[in-house]
Amino acid sequence: MGERPTTKRARRKFTDEFKRDAVELVRTSGKSIAEVARELGIYDSTLGNWVKQDRIDRGEQEGLTSDERARLRELERENARLRMERELLKRAVAFWQGVDRVTRYRFVDSQKADGFPVAAACQAAGVSPSAYYEWCRRRYAGPAEPADAELVELIRQIHAESSGTYGSPRVTAELRRRGRIVNHKRVERLMREHDIVGQPPKRRCRTTIPDQQPTPIPDRLDGDFQPQAPDMAWAGDITYIPTREGWLYLATVLDLGSRRCIGYAMADHLRTELVADALTAAVATRGGAQAVHQVIFHTDRGCQYTSAAFAQLCESLGLLQSMGRTGVCWDNAAAESWFATLKKELVHRRVFSTRAEARREIFRWIETWYNRRRLHSALGYLTPIEWEHQHHTDRLLPSTQAA
Repeated sequence: MGERPTTKRARRKFTDEFKRDAVELVRTSGKSIAEVARELGIYDSTLGNWVKQDRIDRGEQEGLTSDERARLRELERENARLRMERELLKRAVAFWQGVDRVTRYRFVDSQKADGFPVAAACQAAGVSPSAYYEWCRRRYAGPAEPADAELVELIRQIHAESSGTYGSPRVTAELRRRGRIVNHKRVERLMREHDIVGQPPKRRCRTTIPDQQPTPIPDRLDGDFQPQAPDMAWAGDITYIPTREGWLYLATVLDLGSRRCIGYAMADHLRTELVADALTAAVATRGGAQAVHQVIFHTDRGCQYTSAAFAQLCESLGLLQSMGRTGVCWDNAAAESWFATLKKELVHRRVFSTRAEARREIFRWIETWYNRRRLHSALGYLTPIEWEHQHHTDRLLPSTQAA
């Protein structure tokens, strides 16, 4: 099977003109915010915020106008700066007379721990930031290594950005992406010493409902879950999400090349429409049926996937169905692993009051974290979208075309 181009969307910044045009399209087209957002390739929540602010600016809705928000932010920044500087000066009075430089550096250290900027604390203590950082380096690190204290602070930042889910391998990979040359054993040691731990996985329940008379569909992957290009093979599965309202069921479609979640659907039922909606969304992500002809779609033998209606959908889209053995989870290992990651990093750390709340958080986790920012060990610690972009870029190089 030949390789196919993938549909990619770079992360964008939006001008005020673009925002105004997008809002105007919502106001005049008669389409919903979600429909317009889909057409523009942006999140409907982002467009919804622009529409809401436009209504406030027009006086159609109560709230702070854009100008008022800008002035308020500026005043808040200025007030915070003045309060911080005044507090620092108060704290520094006791250090001015006859105080040695080491004591002043310790003063800066204490103010930094309280949340004050290092530059402001150094100014109050009468020392330069560079001298303070040099003191930190000599105090906390060996002659050939950056200061452990500074590295721990960066590790904590990366760990927090992952919502506390990253362990030492992904923290190490992210540090290297940011230009820090570090050994993974050193990162492991510092995380252990400072009690910085990732989120461990929990056991999941089996939810596959096997068809009593399954259609004879072959396993076209035969355990090979690592194709070398996007849109050669996909994997689908279903899981459950507990909420106080009851179960929310999630069906997904993963591209096995990039591990990107390209399609998903959520509902309060396990009917075939759930997996059909997820597959339809995946095809739309890739640009339509003509772009995914002969892609292998691998699943377990749950009754939703073996149904006549689903087989007809796959045939109409030009997809080749593939199935593992009934009750053998490793025959769909990639999809099972993806659900384990979702449960570990999001579901098991929250109690969702409603299905709507769970739906919002899962959407956010997939679209803003997993696909775009989360480093994937099977991809050489790239994100799924980065891997797709790199694959597409490599194919366009003259050397690869000549080969």
